[in-house]
Amino acid sequence: MLAFILLCIRKFGKINSIILLTFISQLLLSMKKITFLLLILTIIACKKEALPVAFDNSIIKDTVLNVIIRPVHPDLLSEKSDSLKLYYQKLNFHEIWYLDENRRDLINEIKFCYEDGLNPNDYEIKIIEDLESKRAKLNDEDIVKYDILLTETFDKLANHLHKGKLNPKELYTDWDLKPKEIALSPLLEKGVKEKTIASTFKDLKPNHIVYQSLKKSLFEIDKFPNVTFEKIAVKNKIVVNDTLPEMVKIKKRLAYWKDYKNKDSIITWAYDTLTLKAVKRFQARHGLAPDGVIGIGTLRALNTTKNERIEQIFANLERWKWYPSDLGEQYLISNIPDYMLHYVIDNDTVASHKIVVGTPKRKTPILSSKLSNFVFNPTWTIPPTIIKEDLTPEASRNRNYFPSRKLTIYNSQGKEVSPYEWNPARANNYKYVQKPGYNNSLGLVKFNFANRHSVYLHDTNHREYFVKTYRSLSSGCVRVENPLVLTKQILTKTNPNKWDNNEIDSIIKLEKTKTVSVKDTVNVYLFYWTSWIENDKLQFRDDIYELDKALFLKLRD
Repeated sequence: MLAFILLCIRKFGKINSIILLTFISQLLLSMKKITFLLLILTIIACKKEALPVAFDNSIIKDTVLNVIIRPVHPDLLSEKSDSLKLYYQKLNFHEIWYLDENRRDLINEIKFCYEDGLNPNDYEIKIIEDLESKRAKLNDEDIVKYDILLTETFDKLANHLHKGKLNPKELYTDWDLKPKEIALSPLLEKGVKEKTIASTFKDLKPNHIVYQSLKKSLFEIDKFPNVTFEKIAVKNKIVVNDTLPEMVKIKKRLAYWKDYKNKDSIITWAYDTLTLKAVKRFQARHGLAPDGVIGIGTLRALNTTKNERIEQIFANLERWKWYPSDLGEQYLISNIPDYMLHYVIDNDTVASHKIVVGTPKRKTPILSSKLSNFVFNPTWTIPPTIIKEDLTPEASRNRNYFPSRKLTIYNSQGKEVSPYEWNPARANNYKYVQKPGYNNSLGLVKFNFANRHSVYLHDTNHREYFVKTYRSLSSGCVRVENPLVLTKQILTKTNPNKWDNNEIDSIIKLEKTKTVSVKDTVNVYLFYWTSWIENDKLQFRDDIYELDKALFLKLRD
């Protein structure tokens, strides 16, 4: 470098040499930066390159099982899902379904997945049965392709049986259920090696009593003959002792569903006492008032066909796959269409209460949560929907709306506002609080549990609603009949010394709001199902939110 500098001075002079050397140094510095940049890019590119997969290309000969296990080259899986690649990686990139027994168990699960509300044709059953019938004649390449198809089908069917074919979050905005995830690769590996594919599938399915009841319902309804129902239509309600020709169709329909047995060969037009008993049985099985009056609801149920009921059962089987696999040791579970809440401890229903649920326009959301506390003598802060749709129009017509309901109005600064100073044009800017008491809209107790919908279980000031058959009458929350009895039952289990007396009555008499935390884990489920079987009798309920038909159609897409 020194010799180069002296040469430059002699040739170009001192000043010109300095300029030249500065230029050269900057050039060298730039080249270093470029070199460094190229080095970084090379490193990044190397990182992006997939590491070569360790692959044993040898055929395994199992002399104990007397089978050969062919290799499955990773290149055959390049376009497949990550889960499929993981299955083969776990088994050293060799055949998974080399045993006849394992293949037979998988094929049987596909063939009989109808029993769980799924369609075998969704799982390539015809192609698989055809390939299985000629497997002995297939070459190695085709056997490997068949093996991959079986593994893909296992993955699809196992997921659908465990967590459902559809995702409720993609269907509904008011269904808040935690996603059900499961690691299938270790289960498949264990099932293949231990030849327990059948029991692997059994463990993946919901094991709740309602799900088993639905499966039994499907089995029982399939026994009914396939007949075409002729629609029954009448202008007026039919009561006992009426005589009209439509009674012949009604009796035949009741006989079809095994609610009516006629000893005589001739079916008359008379609505007699024998038919009355049959109608009441039919009404009770469908959640209708068992009064024997044949009106719109009873006729709609009578006109529902076998196929429509099967579709309803399929929809409910899908829903129960969405629900948690383990509901817990202690929980409150509400069935919205049945208008009932059950308190369950160690799989035993220890109490059942009638409930009132949200209207079709203000649906009760489907969710799972955990009971956090009870609020005795609760105040009630009116929610935005009721402010808009109920309070504002009614109070605008009559300011006595507020004192008659013991409502206090607060402005945005928290100061109390007179009903006559209230401005309906700015109704949403106020807070409306109802004082505690027997006639408070929440009644004497509220059950709190975390959820984004601000719903809860509570008492009510409309206790007369519980005698009604149709109880889709609330604004979304769930009203419970005799809630203080249930509250005492839950608290007594936690601390019998404190709550197994008149403690709750003493709190209520004070008419002051008091919050009591729930120390035990009591899960809360607001669920929706419209069919099951009870005492070997098919049970159906009105699909109050009209979800069944739409869900079935999506299952069949």
